[in-house]
Amino acid sequence: MNTAELLIQCLENEGVEYIFGLPGEENLHVLEALQGSSIQFITTRHEQGAAFMADVYGRLTGKAGVCLSTLGPGATNLMTGVADANLDGAPLVAITGQVGTDRMHIESHQYLDLVAMFNPVTKWNTQIVRPNNTPEIVRKAFKQSQSEKPGAVHIDLPENIAAMAAEGKALKRDNQEKTFAAYHGLNQAATLISQAVNPLILVGNGAIRANASEALTEFATQLQIPVANTFMGKGVIPYTHPLALWTVGLQQRDLISCGFDRTDLVIAVGYDLIEYSPKRWNAEGKIPIIHLGNNPAEIDSSYIPAVEVVGDISDSLVEILRRTDRSQKAKPYATSLRPGLCADYEQYAKDEEFPVKPQKIIYDLRSVMGDEDIVISDVGAHKMWMARHYHCSRPNTCIISNGFAAMGIAIPGALAAKLVYPDRKVVAVTGDGGFMMNSQELETALRIGTAFVTLIFHDGGYGLIEWKQQNHFGHSSFIKFNNPDFVKFAESMGLKGYRVETTADLIPILQEALAQDVPTVIDCPVDYRENLMFTKKAGQLLCST
Repeated sequence: MNTAELLIQCLENEGVEYIFGLPGEENLHVLEALQGSSIQFITTRHEQGAAFMADVYGRLTGKAGVCLSTLGPGATNLMTGVADANLDGAPLVAITGQVGTDRMHIESHQYLDLVAMFNPVTKWNTQIVRPNNTPEIVRKAFKQSQSEKPGAVHIDLPENIAAMAAEGKALKRDNQEKTFAAYHGLNQAATLISQAVNPLILVGNGAIRANASEALTEFATQLQIPVANTFMGKGVIPYTHPLALWTVGLQQRDLISCGFDRTDLVIAVGYDLIEYSPKRWNAEGKIPIIHLGNNPAEIDSSYIPAVEVVGDISDSLVEILRRTDRSQKAKPYATSLRPGLCADYEQYAKDEEFPVKPQKIIYDLRSVMGDEDIVISDVGAHKMWMARHYHCSRPNTCIISNGFAAMGIAIPGALAAKLVYPDRKVVAVTGDGGFMMNSQELETALRIGTAFVTLIFHDGGYGLIEWKQQNHFGHSSFIKFNNPDFVKFAESMGLKGYRVETTADLIPILQEALAQDVPTVIDCPVDYRENLMFTKKAGQLLCST
């Protein structure tokens, strides 16, 4: 047995189903070791796509997604997806080929110090230099990657080490026991919640990772405390719940901002500062905060908790609920905001203007998707609208990258989502800018039989940057580009292509596209004049008394 074969045995032991990546000269032994393995190697068209696939696989399953590249340019191409997983809290293991250890001390073709390069974008990374250490390295990589807060790790395998004889076997996977919050913190939290007049729950992705949706919903319902979620916390509480205030985190003020203006206590559950800076909702640092999560709070001048409840989130919510009495309290102010949010959402139901307003595109998309179906949002102006208007009944049914927020994630991410949940409808929602960054992975999707829909918000430019330029300077620059004929582009790859030519076309096209057994592309012109209209409306927002 050589090191590469031992590595694959260890990956099988970790329950790895897929490795996403590209073949290269320096990972030949790893690829050869995969022959006859239970692990399916998925050959992608770009290493960035491979990393995004592993990223979204990890976020959906809680198990580390694995991506593989060769050295040099292959490894540098992985970086964006690896960084995205690390900042988004998605478990990922990246494996790179490398030159032999016999030529690392001299200038060598395609050689980079990959351990140094990956260090800033991973939780942990190392190089295998002794074959027999492989089992320990792999076990540590997966344990680090999947431990709270999850993230990316990197293993570098020099080609001469990969070919060397190795002894050993995969290590037993240890079960990580839950940790529980101290009684003192639980009691303090309960006292603050019992005393608060206008408490507000802010829930983030950590609650999804902790499978705390049921406990959070029961906690909010029993105590009658309204809930706002971050972009990455969608679906923790069903959007139809009367206490759900939907998504917070837009860069402009929204109705939910009024709730933060009036609150006298924020209960932050599984909230990560990277998802939505506390400086946007607690700029002066005066709002009392209860931090409730698996890890202690990060340091920020606008986020200094009065109480930290560190331990299993579901257990903490149950224990605080047992200790809290709000029977004499009126409903918090923020509960009065929901009718306005619902009215704003519903006003686009019958809108027929063309090009289609982003709110209408999302309204119609929501109407054809089931509660368990999945959308993967790319990054751009459409992401802001997806965050605001695409509402979820279940966790992990709207995947938004809002840590690293990398363009190009939607199509590779949708492929991974379809592998994880082949029986669910999956839609990649992207702008035309993001589409062209990783559209090549649609060939990968066709080749491996993952049929999903790619919905393009087509505006011929980088719409989010234009929005920001208009807000800052009153004009835009350097953001326009031309596009191919997206329908012909799809058809040239053996896919099905559609073009929306009237607003009434959208729902029937979505329904037909979702029924196809090949990947489909929908070209939908979008009216992004709504961006500046929203900004204007936000500037005029007055909170009711």
